[in-house]
Amino acid sequence: MRYCKLCVQSDTRPRIRFSDEGVCSACLHAIDRRNNVDWDERQREIEQIVDEAMLCHADYDCVIGVSGGKDSTVQSLYARDELDLHCLLVNCVPENITDAGRANLENLRQQGFDMISYKPDPVIMRQLVKDSFYTYGNPIKPTEHPLFAVTFQTAIRYRIPLVIMGENPGVTLGVDGLGDGPDATGITGNYTLADQALDDWLERIDDFWWRAAHFYRFPSQKELWLGDVKKAIYLTHYMPDWSFHNNIAFARANGLVGRADTDSCQTGRLSPFSAVDSDMQIVNQMLKYLKYGFGFVTDEVCYAIRDGRMSREQAIELVERHDGQCGQRYIAEFCRYIDITEGEFWSVVRKWVNPTLFQYDEESLGLGCGVKSFMPLFKVGQGLAG
Repeated sequence: MRYCKLCVQSDTRPRIRFSDEGVCSACLHAIDRRNNVDWDERQREIEQIVDEAMLCHADYDCVIGVSGGKDSTVQSLYARDELDLHCLLVNCVPENITDAGRANLENLRQQGFDMISYKPDPVIMRQLVKDSFYTYGNPIKPTEHPLFAVTFQTAIRYRIPLVIMGENPGVTLGVDGLGDGPDATGITGNYTLADQALDDWLERIDDFWWRAAHFYRFPSQKELWLGDVKKAIYLTHYMPDWSFHNNIAFARANGLVGRADTDSCQTGRLSPFSAVDSDMQIVNQMLKYLKYGFGFVTDEVCYAIRDGRMSREQAIELVERHDGQCGQRYIAEFCRYIDITEGEFWSVVRKWVNPTLFQYDEESLGLGCGVKSFMPLFKVGQGLAG
């Protein structure tokens, strides 16, 4: 296991790259944004995109997929107040949405936006979440399909020329396959969307479910063209001050509330203001940690390091203490949702634990002992790449 010499990103992240000097691609993008980007030129570019969208004279100039969280608050208010666009917001309501998530979504709507909310069939969603947990060790994988798909489907349905998305994971996380430019039509290259998971799921359910799974299908490039969708862009490409921490501060100033549970040893995250709408994210980050050796705290501290808010030494200490943690109540809640016992949950988890990264206690497995049942065989931040 190798680590970036600037942050604490490991080479176990799928599709991450390191330079010959041992710097991860996310840090390289951050350096490039800080030192080499002509932001005036990018401002002229987005102004041209806005002009083209307005010339279409559609009912709405743009459509924005939102959760009500920090990033979608920034996207919506920036598009309306800074770019002067008439926006239609689109939301795909997660199963078991939290109270904070519901409050944030309503807070964003009350800022003065039209919003369409989609609610996929809960029976199908529960089946797909369970299947994805067993098949991929990733229960939120199916939730991301409608999250992105309905935004583009809505643009087609209402012939809206512009789709605005937030961050490009190819830049903020440094993963290959998405490019580092503004074009967001390639979002299907995202790790959780790129394979044939949807086809595999649907092969295991009957013909009725094929028809009912419409919200999970991302439109083709031809469908977008026929629906007069001219462009889809990432705002990260055009906003020099876009960042994890800046977005939290902006969204909080505009009414964002955090999750009630602020204990990092329970949530596996330092900030209570990210992924607020669903508790399933907490379970998924624990699974990610056991598969790849890093969870959401790693992402948080890497953002902070790249923004100059934290030293690498401080980051390592936080990762060692909090990364991958998941409170018992979140596991119990997830088990109830997909109707399995906690013993079965841990039996499945065991299949996804990376044996080169973790050693586990056979006797405690299945007794609800949580991630602490698995002992890391690596030392965070050591074994620098290059």
